Amino acid sequence: MGKIFCIMGKSSSGKDSLFRMLEQDYPDMKEIVLYTTRPIRTGEIDGVTYHYVDDETYYRMKEENKIVEARSYHTKHGIWTYFTSSQEIDLENNNYLQINTLEGYQKLKDYFGEESVVPIYVEVKDDGVRFQRALTRERNEEHPKYEELCRRFLADQADFSEEKLAIAKIDSNNRFINNDFMSCLQAIEERINELLSQTKTNKQYHL
Repeated sequence: MGKIFCIMGKSSSGKDSLFRMLEQDYPDMKEIVLYTTRPIRTGEIDGVTYHYVDDETYYRMKEENKIVEARSYHTKHGIWTYFTSSQEIDLENNNYLQINTLEGYQKLKDYFGEESVVPIYVEVKDDGVRFQRALTRERNEEHPKYEELCRRFLADQADFSEEKLAIAKIDSNNRFINNDFMSCLQAIEERINELLSQTKTNKQYHL
């Protein structure tokens, strides 16, 4: 059985940049591209950053039981929903990389089993650094949404609280501090390689 490596972290923790590097270093891994009903942002690519769909498509896929997990956010610009579809996942033949939330990780784990879903939690100890990164990124948007930036920043404090991380069993083996990008990347890849090696050994044993 393959594994889903679930990359998580608060906004501007560096998880997106780390994810892009992991994609390059593990070209055989498949990506689970999330779906979203929010508008596409400057520089994003449909089908690569997210699958951008409307509310009607979301509800149709839900009726067809093609949604593994979904979460909706009430923003200043309406309700934005992010969700994962099971139609793209084949754990019999593939390993996967995905960016997700803590709640999304929990639902993936419930759906596919704890052994199949691996948490990779990226964190920055200084929230001031994260906020400055987020502010710089938002300024580069054609129409900056500063109120949404602040909402998202505060929501992350609750969504990734230490209590919730403990409930999700995100321990020290799966937490990676991104104070230095390359050191963080190396630590994550060591963890991934360890688990892939175990999977390969188990597969050969059963053969």
